[in-house]
Amino acid sequence: MKKIKLYTKLAFHLLNISIIVLYLYPGSIYGWLLYGDFKKQPQLTPDFIFGQILFSSNHVYAFIVLSLIGIISYFEYKIRLLFIYLFTMSIFLEVTHLLIPQRSFQYQDMLGNFLGVLIIFIIFTLTKLFKKK
Repeated sequence: MKKIKLYTKLAFHLLNISIIVLYLYPGSIYGWLLYGDFKKQPQLTPDFIFGQILFSSNHVYAFIVLSLIGIISYFEYKIRLLFIYLFTMSIFLEVTHLLIPQRSFQYQDMLGNFLGVLIIFIIFTLTKLFKKK
């Protein structure tokens, strides 16, 4: 069991570093790998629209996976700190696009990041609440 925890923590930190690198790189690494074009951004699914608010689907998926692996890694302790970190990072990384050449700040990306973390936070909170009953 300790080995599994070690591997999930390693996966969480590697994914975390990967997301940070992808965010801070001035261009699309995935666009270059898939299309040979740093300016083209691959889109897994169409963006989500709730009312008048647009959420980037790619960002939602990335932060759902990161949050889920984070919870699996740190389930027994540091959960509150983990969620504070994830919510802060979901906003901070998009704000850094104001400073990075060839990147642009987009509300739908930031909202997608935040929504990805929020979905896992709600599921975790509800699961914890129902386990107590």
